[in-house]
Amino acid sequence: MSTRFDILATPMAGLQVLQRKPIGDSRGYLERLFCAEELQSFILEKHIAQINHTLTATCGTVRGIHFQHPPHAETKFVSCLRGEVFDVAVDLRHNSPTFLRWHAERLSPDNHKTLVIPEGFAHGFQTLTDDCEMLYLHTVAYQPGAEGGLNAQDPRLAIQWPLPVAGLSARDTAHPFLSNDFSGVVP
Repeated sequence: MSTRFDILATPMAGLQVLQRKPIGDSRGYLERLFCAEELQSFILEKHIAQINHTLTATCGTVRGIHFQHPPHAETKFVSCLRGEVFDVAVDLRHNSPTFLRWHAERLSPDNHKTLVIPEGFAHGFQTLTDDCEMLYLHTVAYQPGAEGGLNAQDPRLAIQWPLPVAGLSARDTAHPFLSNDFSGVVP
């Protein structure tokens, strides 16, 4: 049993929320973002291979929706260090009862949440404030040749972004909409 995290289920098997439990006093707080021992069930035989930090300057910007094709599929631990984001995971597991459904969590420093996105999911987010900083822990290092993506505006996904979609990169805009057989897009 963890003293620093509560593990909360979502409607999608394997997709979980870590509710971090800061310890504080009048000076501020200490908060554990990750503990390999306590969170071993999420990473199994893997380890944290890469840590990334992003800054997104403008409110409404959407980044993603990204994943890595097997055998480079990864588990991600996603936290927001500054600002607030609408963080989205899309289930890409063909045999899952929630295949192509999405789940979102609002992440911010104030709510102390981390979204744990397992292998078989794609990930993206929309900034709800300016100057959002995100921290990602990955179980597999980025492999450019294994990269895949979904179009954030795909009507088949029907993600209900809280703000009008803005700031999509050329790469993210170019992700195709899903075809009827999902070929070429979904692992």
